[in-house]
Amino acid sequence: MVRGAIPARAARTPPRPMPGLDSSWSRLVAASAADGRRTFHVLDTGPTLAARGITPAGTLLAVHGNPTWSYLWRGVLAASLAQAEAGGTAWRVIAPDQLDMGFSERLAHPGPPRAGAGTHRTLAQRLEDLDGLMDALDVDAAGPRVTLGHDWGGVISLGWAMRHPQAVDAVTTLNTAVDHPVDEPIPAALRAALAPGVLPTATVTTPAFLRTTLALASGGLAPEVSAAYRAPYDSPALRGGIGGFVADIPAAAEHRSRPALERISAALRDWSRPALLLWGPQDPVFQERHLADLRDRLPQADLHRFEGAGHLLAEERDVAEPLLSWLDDAVIGRAGRTDAEGDGADLHAASAGPAGRSPAPVGEVAGLHTQLAAAAAGPRAGDLAVVEPGSALTWGELDARVSALASGLAARGMRRGDRVSLLVEPGNDLTVVLYACLRVGAVAVVADAGLGLRGMTRAARSARPDWVIGATPGLALARTLAWPGRRLSIRSLSPTARRALDVESSVDALLAAHAGRRPDGLTAPSAEDEAAVLFTSGSTGPAKGVVYTHGRLGALVALLRRQFDVEPGSSLIAGFAPFALLGPAIGATSVTPDMSVTRPSTLTAEAVAEAARAGEATMFFGSPAALRNVVDTASALDSAQRAALARIRLVLSAGAPVHPDLLDAVQRLVPAAEIHTPYGMTEGLLQADIDRDGVHAAMATGQPGVCVGRPVPGVQVGLAPLDAAGRPAEELVAPAETPGTLAEIVVSAAHLKAGYDRLWFTDRTSRRDTADGLLWHRTNDVGHVDDDGRLWIEGRLQHVITTPDGPVGPGALETPIDTLDTVGRSAAVGVGPRGTQAVVVIVEPPRGADARRLTAGRSPLASPEFAAEVRAAAGELAVAAVLVLDEMPTDIRHNSKIDRTRLAGWAERVTSGRRPGTP
Repeated sequence: MVRGAIPARAARTPPRPMPGLDSSWSRLVAASAADGRRTFHVLDTGPTLAARGITPAGTLLAVHGNPTWSYLWRGVLAASLAQAEAGGTAWRVIAPDQLDMGFSERLAHPGPPRAGAGTHRTLAQRLEDLDGLMDALDVDAAGPRVTLGHDWGGVISLGWAMRHPQAVDAVTTLNTAVDHPVDEPIPAALRAALAPGVLPTATVTTPAFLRTTLALASGGLAPEVSAAYRAPYDSPALRGGIGGFVADIPAAAEHRSRPALERISAALRDWSRPALLLWGPQDPVFQERHLADLRDRLPQADLHRFEGAGHLLAEERDVAEPLLSWLDDAVIGRAGRTDAEGDGADLHAASAGPAGRSPAPVGEVAGLHTQLAAAAAGPRAGDLAVVEPGSALTWGELDARVSALASGLAARGMRRGDRVSLLVEPGNDLTVVLYACLRVGAVAVVADAGLGLRGMTRAARSARPDWVIGATPGLALARTLAWPGRRLSIRSLSPTARRALDVESSVDALLAAHAGRRPDGLTAPSAEDEAAVLFTSGSTGPAKGVVYTHGRLGALVALLRRQFDVEPGSSLIAGFAPFALLGPAIGATSVTPDMSVTRPSTLTAEAVAEAARAGEATMFFGSPAALRNVVDTASALDSAQRAALARIRLVLSAGAPVHPDLLDAVQRLVPAAEIHTPYGMTEGLLQADIDRDGVHAAMATGQPGVCVGRPVPGVQVGLAPLDAAGRPAEELVAPAETPGTLAEIVVSAAHLKAGYDRLWFTDRTSRRDTADGLLWHRTNDVGHVDDDGRLWIEGRLQHVITTPDGPVGPGALETPIDTLDTVGRSAAVGVGPRGTQAVVVIVEPPRGADARRLTAGRSPLASPEFAAEVRAAAGELAVAAVLVLDEMPTDIRHNSKIDRTRLAGWAERVTSGRRPGTP
């Protein structure tokens, strides 16, 4: 035998039980293959469904990659059977081990695998293998067929669908690629494995390639799961297929599998049926450029990105639930319509989940850019429109700059629908750039620095902008981290700096070159066109991109005008970027105070007062953290500054609960102002409202949580009551039906988000309700509505504490505990198994107080006296432990939203006697 040769070996079933794998799914199937009769090992739920008397509605063909095997799909098989037994759609799932892989037949290899040589199975042969296997399995042609693949199994599954376009109804895939330009380097791990002389050693002689791939699972695989993946490959004689698969990667133009890959990639452009892409963005093998290529070939595809997950996505996240939900929407839902209703673009609409209408907006809806133009053409043209420290523009000047820049951007190649990442601090520059983009019809991507470096990077890669417009620090970041998009700077740069930052022009240059021009030839965007992607704060998980259309932003502007009586001549100090950007559309002068956008708590009383004087402000918006620092620095104000504050008529604060004592302190600074604490979220910036007097009246009732008032006009509220395990009901109830019941808050309004960006399953889950034919949004906030119709927020759904006595919202404890003089703020978390959790309260002392005075020695455990004080404030709710922390971990954007998930992990370490470290 030639050195390195591998003999053939018969197929077999897995020799021992493996976690999550039901042995009844395994079968050996003899079939015609590319080179004769072969035997496959297949996982197949068909016999199980038949034994239970269930007729499948369709067939799902799941193809693994290298060096995994059909074990990869065990979660999909189990979930599909559970769904069928519960009366849902029954899918027959067929997951074969490819030849030379898993427990299928091993082929003879006359010598070691070499890239491009004839010692391995080719892509074209593997497609023929699937043809024979599907024929042998006698798959029912009556129901829809769907393909599913991962890694190189994704290429093969998509290729098989392209070979049978009339027989396959939809395609789905996890991390994969169908094209790799020959002039681009392949990923480093594969490049190393393909190196001459390395391939046999890395893939066959040793388990290095197998071990490396299994290590790509974020968080690691359980030892027994890792052992299951290694089981079919426990000797060099069983790893020939792994080396052969690597050798078949068509990286070079002359590779013998290159023509087959190019046929698949080209055919995908003609695929008009439904498609779903599930993606782990941390994958070092199949990267963002591969996803971008797939989306370019399959523009109708739905996409869900699992932030934080990587290459072995099926091991890192539950892919079965989104997959089966999508199949119901896109495939089964489509099957009930006529062919005319199910072709072309309508197929994409079919996968969007429940449809519905929004309540009517509360006022006239107009485009943001058109409202700016109207203000500039009227009698206010000479009035101030935007003000920042040391600079101001009138309405006429602002409109002229926006028009000139829009003309320049269009001439540069920016088009309607292009995505533009804005890496500019709030202020006049950002306002000009934003409204110029809106006038062109581009989509503004706003992921502010408050997300932190990691959060901004995730946002950029998720949104994948076509353009990046920024100041030098933002552009340097984009260049260093290789963010996508053509780059424009705000200020003109030297030739050296332009080359270093890969900048092609500047806003200053475009303004100068197009001064006096108006972009009259541009088609105005419609109400349904995307206008912006605004990223959430990321305080309860990875930041999500929230899509707004021009119509929905216009509805928000109409509501803000009505709710807060914004009239011509109003002037807003905006301590929160979204409100600064909406100022020109609302018709109010926008004043940017001197502060760090990444640290709202840096806003001082002097900065607010100087902004009030410069912009003759009548309104002020600030986060609770900003208000706290304004109050704490008020002693530095002089009489002129206090007089400027006395002219403010309205103060708004949102983003986190605002304590009544803080509202009272703010009132003393702005004695003529109404103080409101509106409730909303990035997905709908205004849902309910309450003023200071209303807060005091509500607090006097002693109810749990924070009262955020009553729904504003145009907003409807539904409730999804929580069960004993803290799970919200699937059916909504009207607030009047269950007053006082702890429930998830669900809202419907004309100014809600259009959807989540590239998070198909998150979006579907958030708007799955169909009550009253409306389009609803599940907020993930929990609370109750009282007998007077007031809405109370008691925390986030993921932070609900599931005690033996039932679910408890954190706010039920935090609100009374925060009233103690010895407490700055508190956080209640659950420790232990769900359903039997113990309540632990973490306390941060007031600013300037020494936390050690509240503890028992060096431990974070509270002293007996302080713990008793906290427990007394908590009332009937039992508190197992009280801990003290110098400073709570919070989000960056608001400096207010406490990270209770981190605190819960820390509390568990403390209460279990382990070394606590820091949260």
